Amino acid sequence: MSKSLPFLKKPAALDGTLAGDVGFDPLGLSSVADVRFLAEAELKHCRLAMLAALGAIVQDVFTFPGVSKVVGSEKMTGVHDILVKQGAMGQILLWVSFLEVFGTLALFETLDGKRAPGDFKFDPLGFGKNAQTRERYALAEVKNGRLAMLGFGGMVHGYFLTGKGPIEALLNFQSLK
Repeated sequence: MSKSLPFLKKPAALDGTLAGDVGFDPLGLSSVADVRFLAEAELKHCRLAMLAALGAIVQDVFTFPGVSKVVGSEKMTGVHDILVKQGAMGQILLWVSFLEVFGTLALFETLDGKRAPGDFKFDPLGFGKNAQTRERYALAEVKNGRLAMLGFGGMVHGYFLTGKGPIEALLNFQSLK
């Protein structure tokens, strides 16, 4: 039985070897797609969500020089809309697409068993030298990334409802009566 959903059978592909694997697969995706592919995708989205959550918070605390000339006082999705009108998002799409090429090459290496999902061998501070420390940080990355995906979704929806960034909404909290 699954640790996360005790009333469901544990999927065969989820054997607990990947960081954060507790047998949660209510849709049965692990029986359709390779678990390493799913783990790679999850880690990519975790890392992007952690950066996005940080970016949403930083917008409320600090304004980088020159940004207000381009987007005014807009935040989050308002900035997105302005940058789309100016054509700047096309350039971002170009560079992200360029990075995706390397991500796809890395994915093929993962599927061939040459590397672990999400492991780009980028460890400038040497945190991964000790196997126990590496496993602990891998689990922390997945857990924090899952939380960031939910958190950033909440920040965006909060912005849709209030027009305020996350810190501004907390400091000026008003009920949505």
